[in-house]
Amino acid sequence: MEAITATRSFLLEYPKTIVVVTLTGVSLFGLKKWMAGGVCRSKARLDGKTVLITGANTGIGKETAVDLARRGAKVILACRDMGRANNAAEEVKKKSGNNNVVVKKLDLASLQSVRLFAKDISASEKRLDVLINNAGVMCCPQWKTEDGFDMQFGVNHLGHFLLTNCLLDLLKQSAPSRIVNVSSLAHERGQINFDDINQEKNYNPWRSYSQSKLANVLFTRELSKRLQGTGVTTYSLHPGVIRTELGRHFWPTIPLWKKVLYKPFSVFIKNPTEGAQTTIYCAVEKSLENESGLYYSDCARKATAPQGRDDEVAKKLWDLSASMVAMRQHRGSF
Repeated sequence: MEAITATRSFLLEYPKTIVVVTLTGVSLFGLKKWMAGGVCRSKARLDGKTVLITGANTGIGKETAVDLARRGAKVILACRDMGRANNAAEEVKKKSGNNNVVVKKLDLASLQSVRLFAKDISASEKRLDVLINNAGVMCCPQWKTEDGFDMQFGVNHLGHFLLTNCLLDLLKQSAPSRIVNVSSLAHERGQINFDDINQEKNYNPWRSYSQSKLANVLFTRELSKRLQGTGVTTYSLHPGVIRTELGRHFWPTIPLWKKVLYKPFSVFIKNPTEGAQTTIYCAVEKSLENESGLYYSDCARKATAPQGRDDEVAKKLWDLSASMVAMRQHRGSF
């Protein structure tokens, strides 16, 4: 069973890991159900509430949108590709029976786009009850954002850091409200390289990805401290190993022999609906109202890696991130 757990956690997150599992006497159906992870059992309604989800045109973001729209929320899909986003919105409306689904353009690889988007939301929306920072890029080549940042750090962390801070006033006005940051188990292998934050000296796509996912965890932790007493709570999470488009950059780089080894396990990988459960849990579960800054997996609280609990690094990362996105710290604005 220990080997199976390792497979579930690491199989696609860490392609260099080879796991051998013996399924003697184990029901494949039961095993698949177990590996699908936890399910959000909350029946909470979100009528009259507004939810914003980044990267909601595909994968777990879209499935999260369907679930929260089904609960009665107004759902804003914040996406870069408007064509795909509009198609996704129609699908969300059809599956949820809720037509209150809005599409807005957001490119997290552009700080200007983030600022314009946040300005639009602040002007057009009277409330924001749940912000779900879901969008991300995984193991891409050594690309740069519009502002010259490492693509993975820029999109996965800095874009969401700026977006969240720009929307804090609206979130505070809507309290109790929540900020949900989709991180990854990959944070356990991450380190914040303050001397080379953009990975320019020796780029490695997995190291860059792991750093960005650790940044999500540390951001959630530091943000919770800064929001104490405001009624805004924060959560980070590992959604699981999921069959989505997120792995489109690294899968072609895997040697054929490794792909052959992975193939038998593909049946046990979560589908997007299963992968969305912990995000939904963090967004709606009533028992989490008094929790903030913590990390979850399979719809349960989990401990982060030690580096995910380093408050000194979390504050240092906040200060660096604020500087990189040109935040006027004395006013807390951008």
